[in-house]
Amino acid sequence: MTGPHQGQPLETAGQSVDSAAAAVVLVHGRGATANSILQMATEFPTKDIAYLAPQAARNTWYPNPFTAPVDSNEPGRTSGLEAIRAAIETATDAGISREAIALVGFSQGACLASEFVARNPNRYGGLAALSGGLIGESIDQAEYDGDLDGTPVFLGCSDVDPHIPAERVHETATVFEQLNADVTKRLYEGMGHGVNEDERAFVADMIARLSERDEPRE
Repeated sequence: MTGPHQGQPLETAGQSVDSAAAAVVLVHGRGATANSILQMATEFPTKDIAYLAPQAARNTWYPNPFTAPVDSNEPGRTSGLEAIRAAIETATDAGISREAIALVGFSQGACLASEFVARNPNRYGGLAALSGGLIGESIDQAEYDGDLDGTPVFLGCSDVDPHIPAERVHETATVFEQLNADVTKRLYEGMGHGVNEDERAFVADMIARLSERDEPRE
């Protein structure tokens, strides 16, 4: 498809995708950049891991809150999902199995990453949605179907996040459980809109497990 985010750069860090055993797609939030979320990778394992970060046009994936009607966030929402698909295909085309690919997003990026995995069920290396949830004015569980085959899913958020209702995090967890994901949900008391050390540690461990799935490539 063509959309606002197609033709934007795919920034990289860590090992080259052509020689990495695993990959992590990092999806930035509203007003941020691919390079800014790649800074998070400095806190994560780098051995045999390629980090790929798509860039949103004008640094924003979609214009309205993620709880607004879906149509009000088009074409940005669909274009953003395709940008994630393209990043994953960059890894799979290089020979990295989907089971060794994790998605990590913050805020808008967490919402997009969640939506992508839920609507494209497969066995992934993992999903970490930090301060985000599934997109839409309401969530209809019947719209999500398929099998994530035990994919690890981590949902971390403040219980009083000004942008992410706690109820949406609960609804998102229910959908992923329905899709046969291995879900860990943590709501942090009074944290605000950000990422804490516990979340970073959980994600770092998830990423470390990726390269254990495949032998390093020459």
